[in-house]
Amino acid sequence: MDIKKSNNPTVQILGISFIKGKVSDAFNLLKHNGGLMTVPAAPALVTIKEDKAYYESLLKSDLIIPDSGYMILIWNIISKKKLHKISGLEFIEYFTKQSNLINQHRLMLINPSDEDGSINKNYLEINGFNNNTIYNYTAPFYNNNVTDDNLLKMCEEVQPKWIMVNIGGGTQEKLGLYLKENLSFSPAIMCTGAAISFKTGRQVKMPLWIDYLYLGWLARCISKPKVFIPRYLKGFKLLCLILKYKSKPYES
Repeated sequence: MDIKKSNNPTVQILGISFIKGKVSDAFNLLKHNGGLMTVPAAPALVTIKEDKAYYESLLKSDLIIPDSGYMILIWNIISKKKLHKISGLEFIEYFTKQSNLINQHRLMLINPSDEDGSINKNYLEINGFNNNTIYNYTAPFYNNNVTDDNLLKMCEEVQPKWIMVNIGGGTQEKLGLYLKENLSFSPAIMCTGAAISFKTGRQVKMPLWIDYLYLGWLARCISKPKVFIPRYLKGFKLLCLILKYKSKPYES
């Protein structure tokens, strides 16, 4: 599945094809076709100049949802092709309401720690997911060359229809591409990172109305200022990139 070849409209920013639609459109594309879904945030997008592997993972994604409110605000000012925000949090909110559909298949959770895996699995069970169809995998520390033979082997044995990658942005996309290019089947690979942590309480609790008002960044900065303020300040560089390249791919 490649959204660029589907009937769903997209908007290209920096050569990246963001879906133009609703969260239900993104879910249905994954449900019917599988493929790699990425959710790039502004602080990660500004690294495409230095991190070619990350940029490649976005360009080779089958479905990219426009999560960055900052990017959307810039784009909707300079372009006539308006874009509607679909956040990772909104996608997780929608996903957890589809337990009847998801329970018909296996779901693999890729987590940053055993504790996160247990918390994430428990949260999904509380929301109607079948414990017997959820599989946890704790990701090791990945270097720049993201490969994982153990994960690949486990996925081949389990054959999950859905794979939810809950590790850090900039790495999870590379892992998602690695799985897409090396698995013998085509699951739906969702690189939603910390989004589920907003629901479980592992990160600051974030109501959807805060997300709708593009204030998610503010909630995170208030909760952990030393971590998130420097991160989001780096994201301001995205303005220069978009003004320079607009729809065209970045070229070094």
